[in-house]
Amino acid sequence: MYEYIQGKLVYKCPTYIVIDAGGIGYHIHISLNTFSLVKDQENCKLYTWLHVKEDGHTLYGFADEGERRLFLHLISVNGIGPSTGRMMLSSISPTEIEDAIIRGDVNLIKTIKGIGPKSAQRLVIELQDKLKKSGTGTLIAIPQNHTAREEALSALVMLGFVKNSAEKAVDVAIRSSDKILSVEEIIKIALKSL
Repeated sequence: MYEYIQGKLVYKCPTYIVIDAGGIGYHIHISLNTFSLVKDQENCKLYTWLHVKEDGHTLYGFADEGERRLFLHLISVNGIGPSTGRMMLSSISPTEIEDAIIRGDVNLIKTIKGIGPKSAQRLVIELQDKLKKSGTGTLIAIPQNHTAREEALSALVMLGFVKNSAEKAVDVAIRSSDKILSVEEIIKIALKSL
């Protein structure tokens, strides 16, 4: 519902911040990772996710899009709710979480408060392939799609294609034409070879 909230940072503590955007103060729950990245900026932009449940609406905020995507992957696992997902992002860095899941490092994941052996195993089983498919670091890094090639590659990965295969198909599509292709043209040509 809300992609991001940008405004004046009114209050900040390790578990939540308040941002004044257009005269409305938004109470946004954050991880320690986001807390350390926000620092004391006068103006602040957080990517958000709204959790709606019977007894209330809770807004979660993230310093970058990659942290939010990882959070959404984490809470998609049965038994991992928003509070546990935020605890995970507060315990170790998003990069360490991603690496631990890809490597299948259950022992590191178990060290996070609220994550037992079964939950750690479930995280690895359910997310390992998804994270491997995207390639190491792609969830954490903010996409820098400056060229048509990078945008086309990003789109194909989002469609579910393995990054290495998509990259080869995009490169073949670009080499096959003697003119500069648009993002759409690159994707169409690459899809024919995938």
